[in-house]
Amino acid sequence: MSLSAPLRDGEVRLEPLGEGHREGLRQACAEDPGIWSIYPISFVGAAFDPNFDACLAGRNAAAFAVFHGDRLVGMTSYLGIDEANRSLEIGRTYIAPTVRGTDFNRRMKRLMLDRAFAEGFARVELRVDTRNTRSIAAVEKLGAVHEGTLRRNRVTWTGFVRDTAIYAILADEWSARGA
Repeated sequence: MSLSAPLRDGEVRLEPLGEGHREGLRQACAEDPGIWSIYPISFVGAAFDPNFDACLAGRNAAAFAVFHGDRLVGMTSYLGIDEANRSLEIGRTYIAPTVRGTDFNRRMKRLMLDRAFAEGFARVELRVDTRNTRSIAAVEKLGAVHEGTLRRNRVTWTGFVRDTAIYAILADEWSARGA
């Protein structure tokens, strides 16, 4: 097994991101162009191709195309993979409006958390723009602990300087939940 191996839970499916996902992901990301203003980078319009290419070339990362059945509905990644310290981040997540408000995101994150901990990682971080209240609520539902907020630490593609809430789940906390 490896971090970048495919994951599946019924109709929730994650495949390692590849060139063949480019157009489907472009379409999925264009379903909600307004949401990109609270993301650190944009995946709509002219910004899509260079950012998609960066995901394909990412170091210390494993990017996934996310499917609902056979329909590509988004993306997510393991980022900042630090095997020596047994930690990583789950991020760069976007899912189309059609699967938001369902249990889709929880199931996707559960697959990723289960895999990370099975691979021997002890800590998984989730970093969220404090303006993104929907994502904060989803991360808290997973049982992640808010460890603090980095104030004005990142300039987004719009020029906005955001605050980033840091959440984490430890392997023993995850296993104790019986998740």
